[in-house]
Amino acid sequence: MKAYDLIAVGTGSAMNIVEAMLQSERDRKAAVIDKDEPGGICLTRGCIPTKILLYPAELVRIVEHARDLGIRTAVKRVDFEGIMDRMRSTLQRDIGEIRAGLMEAKNIDYYHAAAEFVAPYQLKVQDEIITSKKIFLCLGSKPLIPKIKGLEDVAFYTSDTILNMQRLPRTLAILGGGYIAAEYGHFFSAMGAKVTVIGRNRRFLPAEEPEVSDLAKKAMSPYMTILTGHEVIDIGVSRKGKKAVVARDVDTGETEKVTADEVLVAVGRASNADILHPEKGGIKVDDQGWIVVDDYLETSQPNVWALGDAVGKHLFKHVANYESKVVYSNAAQGRKVKVNYKAVPHAVFTYPEIASVGLKQRDALEAYGEEGILIGFQRFHNTAKGDAMAVRDFFAKVIVEAESGRVLGAHIIGPQASLLIQEIITLMNTEEEGMRAIIDGMHIHPALSEVVERAFFSLMPPYQYEHMLKEGWI
Repeated sequence: MKAYDLIAVGTGSAMNIVEAMLQSERDRKAAVIDKDEPGGICLTRGCIPTKILLYPAELVRIVEHARDLGIRTAVKRVDFEGIMDRMRSTLQRDIGEIRAGLMEAKNIDYYHAAAEFVAPYQLKVQDEIITSKKIFLCLGSKPLIPKIKGLEDVAFYTSDTILNMQRLPRTLAILGGGYIAAEYGHFFSAMGAKVTVIGRNRRFLPAEEPEVSDLAKKAMSPYMTILTGHEVIDIGVSRKGKKAVVARDVDTGETEKVTADEVLVAVGRASNADILHPEKGGIKVDDQGWIVVDDYLETSQPNVWALGDAVGKHLFKHVANYESKVVYSNAAQGRKVKVNYKAVPHAVFTYPEIASVGLKQRDALEAYGEEGILIGFQRFHNTAKGDAMAVRDFFAKVIVEAESGRVLGAHIIGPQASLLIQEIITLMNTEEEGMRAIIDGMHIHPALSEVVERAFFSLMPPYQYEHMLKEGWI
């Protein structure tokens, strides 16, 4: 049995902890284990490759929008193969650099293999038993595959495998109506494919505010077919060799048939902790298989921590990076830092872009009551820059605690939403969490940042907001 000072399972955000611990004490020895290519899901098949694909898709839509501004231009041809090759070559370069770094590090033993617990603090990897008193589990996740009649009998893609696609399909059916489905729907439709998105929820992007969800569907529908409130009940192969997807309206029971060259299953992510046999390591999981942790991200087994997708809370790379800081403080510095999810942001890189942080209106009402919150709202086109850009309907919505002025949440849909929301995220992580800095500070005129500023200048009670929104006055 080989003993290490620390063991990390996964080469994503857990490497932040490994590197920090090895730098603080250079005589430590670490084992780093990953059955997949090194770099974690974000690099190998998540955030990084999808954003390499989505930026060209954004440019296609910008060029198309330029016609509204008097620029007579058109997209003559999209080199799908070239875009995909650029993405894959970038990934292989970065993965290669990480692999070389792991293999050359004198104080790291890198195991490119699957691992499993055989006892508490003991892992079997490559027919060898290794042990450590400190173990970090950053396992990632896997695509959730729904139980649909006929699905196992047809070839389909997931978000893990679609990056290997070589040729652009003429038609594509995407199962799911969340972030992954929306982003890939945007990409493939911009590349020239005829896309149909099929979501079971009555709302497109159901995790967003209803106003954001509705506008996103309206804005993206000209480029693709979006079926909401439809459950896929059967998938087969048509006489012409296409995939035949049968979806049933969850309210009426009526069915609709969608034929496509390819099918992408994008209904969410699932735990892959079962590979690790956590029960043999004394590590509890919940009924969906996610690893159970306390407020300090420690598992049921002392000195074993889990972070990132493995805990199943917020499956975003920036959250995993934040959690790695918490784990490092608790595991290496003994500071006992609790994890804090009060201001977890996310963005959906579609056209239009979407960004959100904190509470939605419904959650804020439940927590603070009708008189406890104020809502601010501002349309992009009612600012000078938004008007100059000829963008319509897009908006910023903010939610504030009425008495204290604390920022509780924000939701933006429109150009550069992921950038515009950052000043709100920063404020929510200050001690006061207040809006005064935005109210008192200067915002460049004319710039899109005025959308955020003016949203805070337009605070109103929820009942007034709902009435004004319904009547079209805001």
